[in-house]
Amino acid sequence: MRLVQLTVPTGKRQTILETLDDRGIDYVVTDEESDRDYTAVVYFPLPAPAVEPVLDDLQEAGIGEDAYTVVVDAETVISRRFEALREEYEEGDVESDRISRQELQTEAESLTPTFGVYSTMTVISSIVATAGLLLDSPAVVVGSMVIAPLIGPALGASVGSVIDDEELFVESMTYQIIGVVFAIGAAAVFAWSVQAINIVPPGLELAEVDEISERLAPDLLSLAVALGAGVAGIVSIATGISVALVGVMIAAALIPPAAAAGIAIAWGQPAAAIGSTALVFVNVLSVNLAGLLTLWYLGYRPENLFALGETEQRVRKRVVGLVVIVLVFSVFLGAITYSSYQTGNFEENTREEITMALEDEAFEQYQLLEIEVIMDEDYPIQSPERVVVTIGGPPGESPLGLASEIRERVEPHANGDVEIEIRYVTILEE
Repeated sequence: MRLVQLTVPTGKRQTILETLDDRGIDYVVTDEESDRDYTAVVYFPLPAPAVEPVLDDLQEAGIGEDAYTVVVDAETVISRRFEALREEYEEGDVESDRISRQELQTEAESLTPTFGVYSTMTVISSIVATAGLLLDSPAVVVGSMVIAPLIGPALGASVGSVIDDEELFVESMTYQIIGVVFAIGAAAVFAWSVQAINIVPPGLELAEVDEISERLAPDLLSLAVALGAGVAGIVSIATGISVALVGVMIAAALIPPAAAAGIAIAWGQPAAAIGSTALVFVNVLSVNLAGLLTLWYLGYRPENLFALGETEQRVRKRVVGLVVIVLVFSVFLGAITYSSYQTGNFEENTREEITMALEDEAFEQYQLLEIEVIMDEDYPIQSPERVVVTIGGPPGESPLGLASEIRERVEPHANGDVEIEIRYVTILEE
């Protein structure tokens, strides 16, 4: 529920009151005694979905920006006429639950902090995420997402596009680009610093740190996070629900991959940074695409209906452009996903072949203990480089012919040259 406070310009009092009467809206009018060009202030309660159409009606009646309007939350309204308004405008779906276009614009602008605060918090968030990745600590990485101020710019660009506020759109896009650059740069500088003073082990391999390696070779599932974050963010802001948790989700799609890219650069492995950097950009674009489509679906349009055609054409072009770019990145992520799929098949086939080899009577006293597939460092599309097979058996020498049998069975399943290392472990039974 909302309480609208509207100043009445000289000569517009009757027009405003007739418009409210036609809508069946309760109101209170107080005389204005200041020296300005206002004769009164009218107060009237509205259901949240009614704010936009009522304000549009007043604008059509000639009440322009010279009459300022304040919209505030109202906890309770007791009125039969208000209940009738609620039944008229609240239909129980997402579109009827959305806030007005005017409130949406204000909310989008308020979510974006000043440039100094935004850049500072982005750098701090990136540094914390970098520390969390190097520590292989999911808890610290999650903490970095909480302080990232990314939701405002991420959603502001979509809001600006739909309501024809190009200033908001340009500002939000600028903030997003600067945020990505600052996040990757801060992560690279911090990671290089901790490496230079040996805070982390000098021989640390990025592939051995799970929190880092999974972001250096992202797959198509990462798109679901960004698209979901964009839709959830817009639905949250458009319905007046708290966006704090959604902001964490958006940060999850951007900050950790940016930190992983910075770490790879600091480690002197620019090729390893390709996957995570691509993930950052595809996530940024996906959040904007999801937000744009969701806002248009919810029925948001520019205030000036004469600008509707131009705005619709501009939104369509931006949607098409975003879709094309996201699809290009998706092909890249798809190649990484397919590579991971092949690696999974290779490991499964290797296990099956070794199990079948050990079923031979000559090797029945041996058993497969473990298979470890070690990937090469050709990021972002990796391939199996070495397979370590651990075989357990009775004391004594290794069985003749087992190593050759395993190699003959496994090598046909590899797409390239794969080193096969077989280790024998003695199993003592009491």
